[in-house]
Amino acid sequence: MQANETYPATWSPEETPRNSRQFYSDVELQHAEKKEPLQDLPLSPRHDNHLPHTHHSDGGDQPWRRHKLTLRQRLQHFTWAWFTLSMSTGGISLLLFALPFQFPGLRVIGWIFYVLNVVMFTCICAAMMLRFMFHKGTFAASLKHEREGFFFPTFWLSIATLITSTQRYVIQPHDTNLLWGIQTAFWGYGICTFILAVGQYCFVFSAHNFGLGTMMPTWILPIFPIMLTGTIASVIAETQPEIGRVPILVAGLTCQGLGLSVAFMMYAHMVGRLMSAGLPNREHRPGLFMCVGPPAFTVLALIGMAHSLPDNLAVDNNIVDARDIRTIALLVGGFLWALSLWWFFIAAISVLLSRPRYFHLGWWAMVFPNTGFCLATVSAAKQFDNQGLKILGTVMSAGVFIMYFVVLQAQIKAVWRQDILYPGRDEDFNDH
Repeated sequence: MQANETYPATWSPEETPRNSRQFYSDVELQHAEKKEPLQDLPLSPRHDNHLPHTHHSDGGDQPWRRHKLTLRQRLQHFTWAWFTLSMSTGGISLLLFALPFQFPGLRVIGWIFYVLNVVMFTCICAAMMLRFMFHKGTFAASLKHEREGFFFPTFWLSIATLITSTQRYVIQPHDTNLLWGIQTAFWGYGICTFILAVGQYCFVFSAHNFGLGTMMPTWILPIFPIMLTGTIASVIAETQPEIGRVPILVAGLTCQGLGLSVAFMMYAHMVGRLMSAGLPNREHRPGLFMCVGPPAFTVLALIGMAHSLPDNLAVDNNIVDARDIRTIALLVGGFLWALSLWWFFIAAISVLLSRPRYFHLGWWAMVFPNTGFCLATVSAAKQFDNQGLKILGTVMSAGVFIMYFVVLQAQIKAVWRQDILYPGRDEDFNDH
């Protein structure tokens, strides 16, 4: 926690009794009640990056010592980051559809995850609406907050997984009306996410003042949804009529290029932060897996869009045709795949060096970006028709599938124990 940091308006000290020390120290609570800024206060156990993985000696961190809140009070801390659950579930459904080694019943499992994602997305939207209805002013505060605001794009990422998985599991090539519907959804999504990418970064540039040492991977999130426009294009273009296919591919390529370019600029800041300030707090190191996503989803988009090109397409008097473009896409894909691999090991080793003790919704970064990494591996394996790559993609997918349930059970336990949906423990509180 930095000096001169004030508590967000969404938290009220009355919600936590003064004898509750599971997260706040006594000094922190005193300053919060007086609405005074913190001046280099001693950090509570959760903030200590080097604290051994043991409970606080006085037992104050035990769940049964925490003040019980009502559902309405806990909904005040239901943040945009909950959409990471939805987008990860949607990513799993897409991964199951794309696996190179299919067996009877696998598509049914994928369909279950697709339906589950629809239900989750609906429930999370309903919970967010209840939060904004019960607690006036939290909608604007959530978008402006220096930490939670960066998770607003996860809402759009969830929509991206819904569009792509609907194409995979629902729409058939002969369903003309549905094809036009998905095309309309594509263009609407592209426009909205472009506005998000411009608008949110303009707001951040003008309203916040972040130091390089505070850089977190979540800074990439506002550009992520527009980048997935390319991924959506790679999925839906093949079934679209040729008259509408090429404009979709051109738009997808443009948006993918924009997203990757901004991500590269963010990578420069991320590496600078790691070199100058070291690794993030152990509680937030799983977020480093977000850096795996941009190059991985670009590989997936480039290969998919090149494969969706009409075979009779000719560019510049037949000097370059669809086959040449597909070859170039594979070459560029291999180049970017290695970058995802590098970020994956950086993130994995960082987490293993100091495993997080408390659950954060940022743990879902260990699932969704790696889902894109697996999809990119499987897509390249199919284009190369390489058995070894197919096996590697399958093994990677199995690991992500297992990680999904590891994070899911941790989230359920955290909700039950009041490790999240509790004052000072969610993304509406800046603890890094």
